[in-house]
Amino acid sequence: MIYFDLRASFIFTKEISDLYSVFDNFFNNNTDKILSKNDEVGSTIEDFNINDNKLTIHLKSNQIVRANEALIRLKKELSNFIGFKFKIGIREVLINFFIIKIEADNGVDIETLPYVKNIDYENDRYIKIVFDTETEQKLTFSEIEKRIPDRIITLIKNKLEDYGGKNEHWELLWESEDKKFESNEDPTELMLNEGWIKRGYNRGQWIYGPEATYLFRTFEKIVLKELLEPLKYTEMIFPKLVSWDVWMKSGHAQGVYPEIYYVCPPKTRDPKYWEDVKNIYNITKEVPVDLIKEKIDVPIGGMCYAQCPSFWGFLQGETLASDQLPLKVYDHSGTSHRYESGGIHGIERVDEFHRLELVWVGTKEDTLEQAENLKKKYNHIFEDILEIKWRTAWVTPWFMAQEGKHGLSDMKDAGTVDYEALTPYNNKWIEIQNLSINANKYTKGFNVKSQDNKLLWSGCSGVGLERWAAAFISQHGLNSEKWPKKFKEYFKNMPKGIKTL
Repeated sequence: MIYFDLRASFIFTKEISDLYSVFDNFFNNNTDKILSKNDEVGSTIEDFNINDNKLTIHLKSNQIVRANEALIRLKKELSNFIGFKFKIGIREVLINFFIIKIEADNGVDIETLPYVKNIDYENDRYIKIVFDTETEQKLTFSEIEKRIPDRIITLIKNKLEDYGGKNEHWELLWESEDKKFESNEDPTELMLNEGWIKRGYNRGQWIYGPEATYLFRTFEKIVLKELLEPLKYTEMIFPKLVSWDVWMKSGHAQGVYPEIYYVCPPKTRDPKYWEDVKNIYNITKEVPVDLIKEKIDVPIGGMCYAQCPSFWGFLQGETLASDQLPLKVYDHSGTSHRYESGGIHGIERVDEFHRLELVWVGTKEDTLEQAENLKKKYNHIFEDILEIKWRTAWVTPWFMAQEGKHGLSDMKDAGTVDYEALTPYNNKWIEIQNLSINANKYTKGFNVKSQDNKLLWSGCSGVGLERWAAAFISQHGLNSEKWPKKFKEYFKNMPKGIKTL
């Protein structure tokens, strides 16, 4: 259960001291309409008082009609009644105090929330939320109207579900037969020792030499010839700097913050504004990053975290012609960036990575059919061309996981299949790509419609080139003579590497 305790003041445009009996009759005769739902009482008026032009009212409620909802209803009905009968308006509504108690078996680990003064776990029974009604960050009636308290309750409930062990879902779907491995060594160390790759200057970044780059391009060629061309996908270029507006519509704004690389523009391009920075560098030969921090503006967004959200700006607010469906596109135009949690490792877990991203849009039937077509193509590639040990698993949907959510989708047939490969040197499985049915999440979020007004769904699938390389080399090694025959038909001749002394 959830309990609400709210005191608020209505400030009228004229004095109302002589209208006590009018308000008393109003409350007595209108409580069913204002404070009840489906004949169940949700809120009660504990007391009220009048002082000059101010009416202060004390509300308590359960969750049938929450006190904050009752306050909105009261303002509307009072405005109509007092305005019509006495030509008096409501100038503003002040929140004096507001407390919410949520029954829970445990507390939640939250240090700060907007508009909240403090959160306590009271008597081993309630999470007590006390709203700020005094400082500049106080809860106002405007926030009440925007349903801020309700969103805070939803956030607390989600935290409680996470605390209670509603973990990320993982369910094995299929696993390939055992393979004979040609290697039992760390693929990153193998490539480092042979000069195929070198560490970049930034965290989780690699510089790929001719050999590794050609391997990546071979993977792309295989995907193009075996999957994209037969299934008639068209290439596009998706933006790699993603705005907040995109992440708000895609849902990422709910939880992406610890993992993105932020982009901040300069406050101005005026050379004089930057003169001190240039002077300091020229004298000290050190970049004054603290000074630069003062001269850059607020983040406008971040580097591409997942490729497909920025695609949807192309379709936002549009109506797709029926003969365009299913729409099938892909992008492999640049890097993605993610501040990885749990530490980086080799080329498998990096902050800068390379992917092919496939997106398709159509009816529900189109979307599910396309997913099955892709699964067959991936099976062919992994089994007959790459010849790796791999498996698939039904996991927490991609669109939920990247919003910080767990479990499975409530939408039937929507969800994510992870593709994993074994790395023999440590006997672990790594995710090498995924395939997701996103239902109408993105078509609804970006307001995309069809000509015949049919409900549109979408799907996406990301192929991780670093992960493919890690899996392939981990199982097959660097000796191309021992690589699978059909793969070598695509790879052909090893390029000449860069030799250093």
